Amino acid sequence: MSTAAPIRVIVVDDHAVVRGGINFFLSTVDDIELVGEANSGEAAIALCDELQPDIVLMDMMMPGLGGIAATRAICKRHHHIRVIALTSFAENDLVQSVLQAGATSYLMKDVPPHELAAAIRDAYAGRATLASEAAEALIRQVIQDKEPQVDTDLTEREIEVLTLMIEGLSNKQIASQINLSPNTIRTHVSSILAKLNAVNRTEAVRLAIQHNLIPQ
Repeated sequence: MSTAAPIRVIVVDDHAVVRGGINFFLSTVDDIELVGEANSGEAAIALCDELQPDIVLMDMMMPGLGGIAATRAICKRHHHIRVIALTSFAENDLVQSVLQAGATSYLMKDVPPHELAAAIRDAYAGRATLASEAAEALIRQVIQDKEPQVDTDLTEREIEVLTLMIEGLSNKQIASQINLSPNTIRTHVSSILAKLNAVNRTEAVRLAIQHNLIPQ
């Protein structure tokens, strides 16, 4: 049997029922000890100053000083304390903000008890744990950031040309249909490609449909 001291944890949540549930679970785990509870960010900072825990389980949405600000303050004042965000929300902005504030891990409140215990042990050892919902939010943001920036401010003539491009007409056919020279149509098409950040006509058509640029 290990004689190592248990991992000292405080729970921060403005709901007593949540704190009580975590308290009950942790009481059954030999190597983890709940040493304090706080119902606000302000109380969490004071408790960390007093008790110097190893791990803080931090709710994000609380009245007064929220979880992000409390995490930032705790991590700045006590470099050895690891903060685990434990929340019901996994929006990208929230995930990024609390990780940038210094949190080691990000978990959802419905995490199975054995996974919570494992995340506490990992955080104590300096290893991060990220809930799948949080990871997916970050991945979606990365994909969104890679999407080409589209200028949707097309002129009426460009929209007219783009509409005919979607119908599959060539530059020569478009020129004939709207009584303009092929060179003029070529200029309009080049402008459309530049505004849509498209490499060719096919991509321009795809982006136009994706961004609903053509009136129905």
